[in-house]
Amino acid sequence: MQKKDLKALVEEIYENLLERIDANEHATKEQVINYLKDAVDIVSNIDSTKIDSIEHAKEAFNNKYKEIVNQTLISYEYTNEKFEQLTLQHEKVLSDCINEQIDLPTLTSKFNEIQSHMTQEIEKANEIISELTTKVKVLEETTNLDALTKVFNRRALDSYLSDVCSNTSIPFNLHVLMLDIDNFKIINDEYGHITGDKILIFISNTLRKTLRDGDKIFRFGGEEFTIVLNRNTDEECELIANRLLTLISSNRLLYMGQKISVTASIGFTRLVKDDIPDSLLSRADKAMYFSKHNGKNQVSKVFE
Repeated sequence: MQKKDLKALVEEIYENLLERIDANEHATKEQVINYLKDAVDIVSNIDSTKIDSIEHAKEAFNNKYKEIVNQTLISYEYTNEKFEQLTLQHEKVLSDCINEQIDLPTLTSKFNEIQSHMTQEIEKANEIISELTTKVKVLEETTNLDALTKVFNRRALDSYLSDVCSNTSIPFNLHVLMLDIDNFKIINDEYGHITGDKILIFISNTLRKTLRDGDKIFRFGGEEFTIVLNRNTDEECELIANRLLTLISSNRLLYMGQKISVTASIGFTRLVKDDIPDSLLSRADKAMYFSKHNGKNQVSKVFE
């Protein structure tokens, strides 16, 4: 990695860290440490030979989902503190009632006051939740990166394929692969969604480390990934797809002392004249289902 790239990454980390501190009224040392740990993980996974890898890192630093989660937790902590205070007020009122002669009008007034405070706190919490929900929605509508796997998302795929299909003079072969993790629901049910997330990250890291500059990786949705390969023959594309399956199936993920086997099924197709994004993805998806139907952990192709 060149010196200018290193400086750009450090500047990105510095600027985003300051933004997070400025945006958070209750910023803590632990939050700064956690951000820096995340930044170290991101930089450690950069493939210095790939420009895309560096750009992914820069976009990852701009990922504000964790910031939003932190804001949510802070707002809940604040609301919980308020409810604890109100609960203590309830207990004090009840204690006063036991030790003194009950003054019904005063008691009613106190409980009404406490109830009013509780209602106000609930309204404030709902306003914060609404604001954070809006922020998440805006991020989902504008970002091109999948928050979990750090590969491109479905929005980026739609835009990329639209550009590709509108270019009628591409001077090379272009292939689209659909990769689907086998038995993903069973894995989620047996080991939990955290394990499922780790498998998705493992798959995306395997794809990034294996494919070349110019090839594109997208998370299509759920346990599916879409890969766009440039400048390959049909035979080369099939070899690459089989190599990916071998790399995936030859690894064992550890979960609480147990080794989890992971396999995937791949279908691929080639860009042809008059293709639109839907037709291209439909053929790749059809080929992938052939792989599933024929026993999984294999590659199929559909060109028509």
